[in-house]
Amino acid sequence: MRAVRYYAAKDIRVESVDEPNGDLGPHEVLVRPHWCGICGTDLHEYTAGPIVTPVQPHALTGAQLPQTLGHEFSADVLAVGSEVTSTRPSDRITIMPLAYCGECYYCRRALNHLCVRMGCVGLSWGWGGLAEFAVIMEYHVGAVLPDEVSYEQGALVEPTAVAEYGVARGGVRPGDAVLVTGAGPIGALAVLCAQAAGAGAVYLSEPNASRARRAESLGAVAIFNPRETDVAGEIKERTEGIGVDVSIECSGNERALDTCVNATRKHGTVVQTGLHVGQASVTPMVWSEHDLTIVGTWCYRVFDFPRITAQIASGRLPVEKVITGRTSLERTVPEGFDTLVDPSGDQIKVLVSANGDA
Repeated sequence: MRAVRYYAAKDIRVESVDEPNGDLGPHEVLVRPHWCGICGTDLHEYTAGPIVTPVQPHALTGAQLPQTLGHEFSADVLAVGSEVTSTRPSDRITIMPLAYCGECYYCRRALNHLCVRMGCVGLSWGWGGLAEFAVIMEYHVGAVLPDEVSYEQGALVEPTAVAEYGVARGGVRPGDAVLVTGAGPIGALAVLCAQAAGAGAVYLSEPNASRARRAESLGAVAIFNPRETDVAGEIKERTEGIGVDVSIECSGNERALDTCVNATRKHGTVVQTGLHVGQASVTPMVWSEHDLTIVGTWCYRVFDFPRITAQIASGRLPVEKVITGRTSLERTVPEGFDTLVDPSGDQIKVLVSANGDA
């Protein structure tokens, strides 16, 4: 079968690998991926890795480079192990890719996303969604997709879960004013999730003019260019000097984090969802003076996928709005990775067809 394989920074190959042999363990599921998204984590691996892809055998999964990529994907179930009960062949599913031990301090407290040996399908697993077939565990079946949810929407449940977790951790309530910094995939989805949570006004900050234009359909009441506008000052002016109730930082940028702090009202909440790959200078005195809550987020709760899928099915969470490009498995690198790492590019979310849908 054909698969997109990661070897090292700037070394991703589309090559032939052995198909699963069909001899499934009791809790394993054989799937045929349909659409798979390229994630910011994948891009970090491409430009600066290996970071989370394992050079040595992974402590939980035993996976080791080269790694078949892809952890944001929808699929058809082809076969199931003898003890699988939650899904069956012909089901259309979305994958919850986190792998966890179920035994550590965090897993025993339903914080499986913080498992001390956490792995991930498509990053530290024997298989990934950027391939014609994959083998997952039963608990990786995030949700069975209802007829109202397409394969493309199903591929977006995983990144939506990341964005929704930031919105949930920020405690966004109906009527709240919210600032999102960064109009990448997670930032764009955070705008949609905040609206689905009932936010009264969502503001978006994005310095890339092309990407900002792409984001106009998301429904933010205003999109600011932080290179040209004092975003915090503009928001204060629009909110009678108060500021937003919640800021969600999705760019992993020091300046954006400062903007969030300065744009948030006293006793408000700042959520750091974007991954900082380096250090950031902060002014904690402002946090104290403004009585702020500063929240970090990591992934999502592994049991949230059915709820998010139901929101998409209802039409109240139109995640398909963030899709800006589609490509084939063979063109994953030039039309996916290379396009997305271009700092002047206008793409937000590129989906890859693993089985000829593109």
